[in-house]
Amino acid sequence: MTSKQRAYLKSLAMNLTPVFQIGKASLTPENTAAIAEALEARELIKISVLQNCMDDPNELAQIVSERTHSQVVQVIGKKIVLYKEGKDNKKKIELPKANKQMKTR
Repeated sequence: MTSKQRAYLKSLAMNLTPVFQIGKASLTPENTAAIAEALEARELIKISVLQNCMDDPNELAQIVSERTHSQVVQVIGKKIVLYKEGKDNKKKIELPKANKQMKTR
């Protein structure tokens, strides 16, 4: 994912409300399955890590992204934003094209 694509996803995520909350029980298999389903349906989701969760949000973001085969867009404080590209026929978010040409000086 390019920085331009990441910036675009961050701008979309600003208006999202958290879909999931991770609390004292931390990350359970049920949470992971529900997050995976939400990613399939929405492509971009925000997760809130509650104050009573003792795990580091950055570590949780990495674990969730590995288990759901998604990408971490950003972690700010106790908020995690994840993106998983939808199937071709169900794509909802069109990312900016990656610039393959490098500028030479």
